[in-house]
Amino acid sequence: MARSSKREAYQATDRNLALELVRVTEAAAIASSDWTGRGLKNEADGAAVEAMRRAFDSVAIDGTVVIGEGEMDEAPMLFIGEHVGAGGPAMDIAVDPLEGTNLCAKNLPNALTVVALAERGNFLHAPDIYMDKIVVGPHLPADVVDLDASIGTNLTELARALGKPVSEVTLCALDRDRHEEMIAKAREAGARVMLLTDGDVAAAIAACLDESAVDIYAGSGGAPEGVLAAAAVRCVKGQMQARLLFEDDTQIARAREMDPGKDPTRKLALEDMARGDVLFSATGVTTGPLLRGIRRRGSTAITHSIVMRSKSGTVRFVEGRHNFEIKTWGAR
Repeated sequence: MARSSKREAYQATDRNLALELVRVTEAAAIASSDWTGRGLKNEADGAAVEAMRRAFDSVAIDGTVVIGEGEMDEAPMLFIGEHVGAGGPAMDIAVDPLEGTNLCAKNLPNALTVVALAERGNFLHAPDIYMDKIVVGPHLPADVVDLDASIGTNLTELARALGKPVSEVTLCALDRDRHEEMIAKAREAGARVMLLTDGDVAAAIAACLDESAVDIYAGSGGAPEGVLAAAAVRCVKGQMQARLLFEDDTQIARAREMDPGKDPTRKLALEDMARGDVLFSATGVTTGPLLRGIRRRGSTAITHSIVMRSKSGTVRFVEGRHNFEIKTWGAR
């Protein structure tokens, strides 16, 4: 096959995969929604994992999971190195079958099911440790914020670029003790602060969408979630910087093994985490600022998803209506 024909075939596959990914995140969201509000986060996560695995069986890729979930809290997971898909282009997969397990268990806003795809070798291979992150949206000067600058400086520079006072800038962060100083400094600078109990992938996306009330996301969270966030930020042409946070030499050695030849303590640019052609999909489990949660109506369920492609910059919101009298996956 000629090179141009191969490229055209890949582009067609790429477009189809964008919608196939929605089916994967929908399946995981519907399965985990059976556990919403039941206080059993691992059961909810396990249901999402198994539904996501089954859904991948019909996706035309040769996929390898390079970013999995669950090691940090010993929950079930799609493990790093696992192969999924029905055969096709070689793809790296980043997954969080249920981002916000506590949110689902407690029926709180913003639980999502998340998948990102890239051509083989284009995602950062990172262990399940913590990562420091900073995210702002598109249409801003390059490097308008800096991970190594103070939060006050970043807010001042961002406000200048946005053409509004710092008092109208909203910082979103996880509500954690480790962020107390950053939050205090942000408020001291005059900014508004939105605190989340969990769910930093949705927060990073929100910082990049015009219709969101969030201007900047900052703070530390999971490294797997950081790579997923980077995939989404790539798709909408936002800006992101990050750095892995290590607790001991064992974690540093593991990071070196997963990303050989690179300094594991370096500041990561967006394309260090997600490069090339990237696809991203997320489906709401519980309703939040980004997506509506699963709505059950007898033998049907209504899903609300976002799907994005870095190649086109297209962002689609997809509402799905699923009839379990016909479709059996995800049914109770």
